[in-house]
Parts: sequence; C-alpha cells; structure tokens
Amino acid sequence: MNTVETNKESNTEIVEETAIKTQLSGSQAVLEALLAENVDTVFGYPGGAIMPIYDALYDYNDKLKHILVRHEQGGIHAAQGYARTSGRVGVVFATSGPGATNLVTGLADAMIDSNPIVCITGQVFAHLLGTDAFQETDVINITTPITKWNYQITDATEIPEMLAKAFYIARSGRPGPVLIDITKNAQVQLFDYLGYKPCHHIRSYRPKPVIRTEYIKQAAELINQAKKPFILFGQGVILGKAEKEFKAFIEKSGIPAAWTVMGLSALNTDHPLNVGMLGMHGNYAPNVMTNDCDVLIAIGMRFDDRVTGRLDKYAKQAKVIHMDVDPAEIDKNVKADVPIWGDCKETLPLLTQLVEEKTHTEWLNKFRELEKEEIKEVINEELNPSTDTMTMGEVIKALNELTNGDAVIVTDVGQHQMVTCRYAKFNQSKSNVTSGGLGTMGFGLPAAIGAWYGAPERTVVAIIGDGGFQMTLQEMGTIMQFGAKVKILILNNEFLGMVRQWQQLFNDKRYSFVNITSPDFVAVAKGYYIESQRIDERSNLKSALKTMLDHDGSYLLEVMVGKENNVFPMVAQGSSVSEIRLK
Repeated sequence: MNTVETNKESNTEIVEETAIKTQLSGSQAVLEALLAENVDTVFGYPGGAIMPIYDALYDYNDKLKHILVRHEQGGIHAAQGYARTSGRVGVVFATSGPGATNLVTGLADAMIDSNPIVCITGQVFAHLLGTDAFQETDVINITTPITKWNYQITDATEIPEMLAKAFYIARSGRPGPVLIDITKNAQVQLFDYLGYKPCHHIRSYRPKPVIRTEYIKQAAELINQAKKPFILFGQGVILGKAEKEFKAFIEKSGIPAAWTVMGLSALNTDHPLNVGMLGMHGNYAPNVMTNDCDVLIAIGMRFDDRVTGRLDKYAKQAKVIHMDVDPAEIDKNVKADVPIWGDCKETLPLLTQLVEEKTHTEWLNKFRELEKEEIKEVINEELNPSTDTMTMGEVIKALNELTNGDAVIVTDVGQHQMVTCRYAKFNQSKSNVTSGGLGTMGFGLPAAIGAWYGAPERTVVAIIGDGGFQMTLQEMGTIMQFGAKVKILILNNEFLGMVRQWQQLFNDKRYSFVNITSPDFVAVAKGYYIESQRIDERSNLKSALKTMLDHDGSYLLEVMVGKENNVFPMVAQGSSVSEIRLK
C-alpha cells in the first residue's frame, strides 16, 4: 500500500514537473522562435518596454549572439547588411516609443530595397494602449506603409504562430521588412508552450504567382526573332538565388546585359556580356542603347525613375518582356508586352530551354564602341587623373587591384556611392551592399557591420562620404565593443558632393549649405580604439589601402579627394536616357 502511494506521489511530481517545463513566458517563446528559425545574430538596443525579452536573453547568450548597437537606426541598417550578405533574415530588437520610431528610416529603406527583416518591438502594457502612456507610440499605424506586414501581440499564446508568419512573410516571394509589436504583459505572461511550427502557407498570401507557360513561349519567340535584344537585370536575380540560371540564360542567348545599382554583383563585372550600369550615373552605352534595342528583357528589376529617365521617351521602339516575382511591378511604370510573373529561379530555366543559341556579335560591338567613347571622355581621367588632387575613381581602382574583386563593398549615399558602383569589380554575388531606392545617408557604417556578421569570412569595406559618415559614426562604438573587422574608407571632398554637383549644374553654382566641416576622423576613430590614418598624397594611396586591408581588425582610412569633382555620365532629371551627357 505504501508502495502504491509512493508511486502515485512520484507520478504526480512527474506530471507537475512536465507542466512546469512546458510553461514558457512570452519572452522565452520569442527567443525559442528565433532559434527555430536558425537565427544566430540579433541587433538591438534595450529599453523599458522590451526589458522582459532582454531578461530572457540573459539565459540564451550561448545560443544567440546579440550585438548592442548605439542607435536603433544603426540596428536595422546592420540587420539589412546582414541580410544582404548572408541571404538570411535580419533580426532587430527595439523598445517602444522612440526606440520603435528610430526604426522607421530603416524599415522604409528595407521595404523599397526588398530586404528580409523581422523587427521585434516592445510595447506598453495592453491596458495602457491608447492612454498616451510613457513611451507609447502607435507603431503599427506608423509603420503600416513601410512594412510588408506588421502585427501587435497582446497575448503570449499568439507569439509562436505570429513569429512563424513574420519570418515566412519576410523571406518569401518579394522579401521585405516585418514588424511585430509585443505588449509588456504578453512578454511576461506564462502559457502552455506547445512548440514552434514554421509557417509555409497563409491562405490569403501568395508569394509566388502561378507561372503561365504561354507567356514564356511568347517571350522566347520575341527573343529568337530579335536582332537587337537587351537585358536589364536587378536585385531580383540575387534575391531569387538565380545567379547560375541567369548566367546560363545570357550565355546561351548571347544577349548584352546591364545592371541596376541593386543588381550589381549578380553577374561578374568582367563577364564579356556585362555591358555596365544603368541609370542616372550609369554607363553611356547601356543608357543610349536602351532606346535603340528592339526587345528589352527586364529581369528582377522595377523600372525605377533613376533607371528610366523620362518614361514617355523610354524604349518606345522596343517590345518589353518583364520578369518579376511581384505582379504589382508589372505595368506599374513601363508597359510590358509579355509579362512573366514568377520566381526567376524557376522562370529563367524555362525560358532558356526555348531560346536559340546566338552570339549577337554586331549588336554587342555597338556597346563596345560607345564604351570606348566613355573611356576617352570620362573614365580615363577619373581612373588616371592628370590633376594633383586624387579622384574617387582612382581610389576605387587601387582598391580593386588589392581585393581582386573578392571583397564585400558597402557604400553610403552620394557621389562616392555612384563612383564605387561604376568602378568596383566583383567576382561573386551578394558583394554590393548599398541603399538604392531610399538613398539613406548614414546607411554605410552600420550596414557594413551587419554585412561582416553575415559574411565574417570575407573582407568588408565600407566606402563612405564625409557627410554620411557623420550621421552614424557612433556605430564605431559597436565595432569597439564587439570587434567587427570592418574596413572604413572615407572619401572626403569637404562637401555634400552630390547636392553640390546639382547646385553647380542646375542652380548656377549657388552653393547653399553644402560645404560641410568635419571633425578629425582619425582622432575620433582612435577614441574608439580603431586604428586609423589620413592621406592626401597620391604616392601614399596604395600603401595606405594595403595597410588598411592587411590590418587584423577594423581600420579607418580617410582619403582627401578633389573638392569639386563631378560624377559623369549623367542623365539630368526630366531627360531621356538617350540624352545622357558625358560632361
């Protein structure tokens, strides 16, 4: 009898112990979701409304790496950089109120550039919502236009399901940022945790359109009949992990291909069919030939205004084939004669099967002839200047010689960005990280930190102007504390260069608040225990770059360049791409 009673008591204890083990707080459930989604790095900044999650994180330090940034905007830009080099979802933590609103610029940037991000924000207790409580902001309504999806959780039982949806939505179809706002009561609430089930389907959400083979056939017919076909490719090739499929398509079809800023590195820059960069500061040939081709094939790009110039004068002579995973982009800016909805990793092989093997040698030579003109009028002087002052182009040329096109290059926004995109060499995908659609100054440094965590085995160089660097230079504190081996290359022209260029060309050189004074960047870097130097002589350039690249750790190199150098070619706003000016 005593034995039976003992067994009963023992069984009861086992049942109770099991129940305790399946009881998790909402905060623990958040972290378990991250582990289930194979998240290894989180960028964030703690605060009152997200404190329970940070308290739970204390017990997950051996499983999750948390990088304490110096500003929430730095956190989300770092998550963007991480996503771009790793191909995975970037994750950010922020508290309510100002912590959440500091994410807004990064969310808008990630939305327009299709970066898969999951932001988890803390929020005040549910019973305080709508009372203007301390650090309460309506982050859901604030971020609705700039997120792919957002949701507020007020009950912990929703956390596993909603986070599963968040990761699925962020990474599937056309990627984008998702924000999950969790009230403090949900973070501390205990509930019966039944495990985490990844999401693979949402009834009302179709991330991949059904591929319609009749359009593939129509496209193949147009391409096979074309005498002057031209390919424009964007970031969709990279996001779809379709680099090999894209390369096979262009090599079989023999069609010249030009890239958008976001598409750079999807195809080796030295590939014989790569004819350069599209857009406002792109190469001469691809811009001019857009209005000469007979079939225009757009792959994973959205016909942004910086690419098209005046729409009423854009490729009117050509039949347009537009391949995109997002149906909303089809016919949005440029009318497609043949729309191909679908993931280009799936659609490109179907099209490749049907296209004929060709070379288009005569057509390709026309690009090369125009390229020679650009080399003579613009590129030679930019890369091999006759002046005493250094140019941005020659700095990038010297960097190419040392990295052999193998580095990840992260740019901020401005003249240095356009020069880098024009002249940087890349041998592998996911190597160009920049703010394309939003043009966010201050993006470069924090994005480079995230890029390094996404690809720590690679050399990561952040190329930044003197203006943009001052917007987020506090993130050197993140480098100081956590040791990201980011190489910081400041191209200092003592101006807000791109704005100054426009004021020179279009406002009669009326320079209005573009001459910017900078601190001693070398001294500032040393204050963060980052090795640094400044050069203003061409003779020191290569040795200084080599010192930067060889240094085991982060390094800041400031290079003084010409103050009033301009970036050409240029398609003036309101002009046609064929009206691109070389000077």
